[in-house]
Amino acid sequence: MAKKKSKPAKSKNQFFNIIIRYLILILIALPNLWLFYFIFAPLTIYPVYFLFNIFFDASLSGNIISISDCFQLELIGACIAGAAYYLLLILNLSIPDIKLKKRLKMIFFAFASLLIVNILRIFILGLIYLAGFSWFDITHKIFWYFLSTVFVVIIWFTEVKLFKIKDTPIYSDIKFLYKKSSFGIQKLSVFV
Repeated sequence: MAKKKSKPAKSKNQFFNIIIRYLILILIALPNLWLFYFIFAPLTIYPVYFLFNIFFDASLSGNIISISDCFQLELIGACIAGAAYYLLLILNLSIPDIKLKKRLKMIFFAFASLLIVNILRIFILGLIYLAGFSWFDITHKIFWYFLSTVFVVIIWFTEVKLFKIKDTPIYSDIKFLYKKSSFGIQKLSVFV
């Protein structure tokens, strides 16, 4: 029969868990999110190229997709959306009390969803550009500034529902730390 952990041991594990989760977030952010661009640039560029090559005579040179020798689409860092992946990672790692296997599934779901949506976004914007749509610039800005945020929010709320997440990112950790701090202890001792 498994023993229940004592409260001090459980608190110590929670402190350690918080430190590890936020340390990972800091280490990933320090080199300017290069890890996300390193991983997701090819995972974005090649499928977009493949989609264009189905419908047009396309060629690929680095991050530039040439279409029918008339148009060139350059997929820059902003197209890869490294910051959006990082935001999803923050949301996923700032939730306490989630087992590693479930957390990995959550992160995979979030990243795969964003990758698929981003590939489709780039492809649709590319088609709009190729069609010579006069409102391309404003459409591109709407996709970038508004819809990219909406995509991340939708992915997160879908994740909350699918994985039955009860805690609030960051806030739940702050609440725990406050309760364990001298501020939280003083407040409790007033009522005792």
